[in-house]
Amino acid sequence: MFAKLEEVESRYEELGRLLQDPAVYSDPARLQKIARERKGLEEIVACFRSFRKVEKDIRGNQELVREGDGDLAELAAAELPALERRKQELERQLKVLLLPDDPRDAKNILLEIRAGAGGEEAALFAADLFRMYSRYAEQRGWKVELMSESLASAGGFKEVVALLSGERVYSTMKFEGGVHRVQRVPVTESQGRIHTSTVTVAVLPEADEVDVSIDERDLEISVCRAGGPGGQGVNTTDSAVRITHIPSGMTVQCQDERSQIKNKAKAMKVLRARLYEKKLAEQQAARSEDRRTMVGTGDRAEKIRTYNFPQNRVTDHRISLTLHKLDRLIEGELDEIIDSLKAHYQAEALKGGTS
Repeated sequence: MFAKLEEVESRYEELGRLLQDPAVYSDPARLQKIARERKGLEEIVACFRSFRKVEKDIRGNQELVREGDGDLAELAAAELPALERRKQELERQLKVLLLPDDPRDAKNILLEIRAGAGGEEAALFAADLFRMYSRYAEQRGWKVELMSESLASAGGFKEVVALLSGERVYSTMKFEGGVHRVQRVPVTESQGRIHTSTVTVAVLPEADEVDVSIDERDLEISVCRAGGPGGQGVNTTDSAVRITHIPSGMTVQCQDERSQIKNKAKAMKVLRARLYEKKLAEQQAARSEDRRTMVGTGDRAEKIRTYNFPQNRVTDHRISLTLHKLDRLIEGELDEIIDSLKAHYQAEALKGGTS
């Protein structure tokens, strides 16, 4: 492990020298690539340097204890247990940082939220989840761009798709995919009975054109009048775009923009992400992030997480984590649960499992 860390540190220093090279500044694309690579190594290099400093401090304190120099030796001996604990913690962090990086971690994502079992209440909860993730994204400085939506008659979403873009969005959000179950009293329930509904969430890494090649001849593109609430002429012109990818049978429709061109661009982005995930699922059928494994059928029994409003409780069933702070979590305070999921899967990877 330490030979690998020394290689990483050497590469980090080499990249630092390259950033000072005038020839690199004359090539913006190369400059950006080098800067991005160096930034990606910063955390592991800082951790490795902290580890070496703690090792040096331990050796120094041990030497003072051996010399037996009165109060100084006593003070050095008292510091040793904390230094040893710090060394162990840094070593654990280094092992995690050396785990193979998922090449998708730096990507933006397409977040797809669909109402599952539960009718109108499921659609209302789909809207609650979209708001929760949107608030979380805002807290992290990410951009949220609505790609498509299908509104339910009583409010909420039958389906909503949004692009979340920012720093390492997929890395943070990849464990959110699955069936989310809600238990609460619907506003339409006169007897005060608790209903159970589900919403499916899929987290798809945004695909670049180099990731997925789409032949225009494989596309069937049609335009139609946008449906839903009008206003500003959005549903009085043929601005909605529907794209069908003939080989896969996938169909995407976008109608949120007044411009056909903008709607087509959005639809292509969604289609490319879905085809990319399909390609990955075929190559890596066992991965837990596969979209089909993520969303299942939307059945109540397939939940990854339960939101119980009467008890202000949220439970993530994958890691047996229960928090009695649903009121804060639904407002976008997701760090505790997301960090716990990351730590769990990192620990599994260290034990030889899959992340």
